[in-house]
Amino acid sequence: MRAKLNLKLFSIAIALTLGACGGKEQQGAAQQALPFPVVKVGSKQVAGHSSYPASIEGIVNSDIRAKVSGYIKEVLVDEGEKVRAGQTLFRLETASLSQEAEAAKATVNAAQVEVDRLGPLVEKGIVSNVQLETAKAKLAQAKSTHNSIAANIGYATVKSQINGYVGAIPYRVGSLVSPADPTPLTTVSDISEVYAYFSMNEKDYLDFIQNAEGETLQDKLDNFPEVSLELANGSIYKEKGKIQTVTGQVNQSTGTVSFRAIFENPNLIVTNGNSGKILIPSTYTDSPVIPQAATFERQGQILVYHVKEDNTVSADVIEITDRIDNLYVVKSGVEEGDVIVSEGVGKLRPNMAIVPQEVSYDSVVKPLEILFK
Repeated sequence: MRAKLNLKLFSIAIALTLGACGGKEQQGAAQQALPFPVVKVGSKQVAGHSSYPASIEGIVNSDIRAKVSGYIKEVLVDEGEKVRAGQTLFRLETASLSQEAEAAKATVNAAQVEVDRLGPLVEKGIVSNVQLETAKAKLAQAKSTHNSIAANIGYATVKSQINGYVGAIPYRVGSLVSPADPTPLTTVSDISEVYAYFSMNEKDYLDFIQNAEGETLQDKLDNFPEVSLELANGSIYKEKGKIQTVTGQVNQSTGTVSFRAIFENPNLIVTNGNSGKILIPSTYTDSPVIPQAATFERQGQILVYHVKEDNTVSADVIEITDRIDNLYVVKSGVEEGDVIVSEGVGKLRPNMAIVPQEVSYDSVVKPLEILFK
């Protein structure tokens, strides 16, 4: 009986010993270092851009409005038509004004007759000079009334004030229009050049001003490189633009600063009311550049895995200056010459041992040479 018991205890001890050995072997296998691609960080001169929503307007936009009330008798232009300054665009009905003008003319004639009659009588002393002056005042008033009506008849012929292109025409023949209408008869726009209006937040504005060359604000604008315009369909407008003005004041309601850029528009591709994005170039010289694939996020921070001398990795926070497609321009946290894991960072944990497999720095930033050629 005692022999059987000793044999059983011996079997259990052997099983426990084998189990412990197997666990150590599994643990060793789990901790075996795995190969990961690593790269020695270099620096590159790269060009990117910052984009800001923009609204487009012609350099001159003239609202065409009725100066007198009346029905539209003729519409002499069409939407999109090129017109010149002084060209007639609309004619309003003037029948009632013509009748008023005839009546006013008759009043002028009657007042003139009275003045002519009293003149000789005053010279002979038959009537007082006061009567003549009163008659002359009535004549002047009658002429003023007539001239006012004649002007209104002239206003019924609506002309363009500038050279440009006709916009939408919401009113047609037979429509009753007046100076109080909120919507103009049309808008004539000079779009030989166009303005692009956009805004920056306060931080971007300060970065823009501090990084631009020059002493004064105007110097900085004059020295700033040309900007591009991305159209609503995603294409880049072929004409380059120049930032002309900046308010320099932060709008308290929006927290932004307003800018205006100007673009040549020889083919009239863009027009009044278009939208797009202003692309402001950014050039970074001798800055550490790393692929975004080498980074990961944790609690709103961007981190990379540095490779230490013993081939273990450490997770370190970095600060980003700019993002250019699939690359980051690094402000701090990574320096030129550092070795970081370039891919597969999601499989790593701090202090984990790896087998570094170095790859060429140029190979991980190769897309730059294509994108910014």
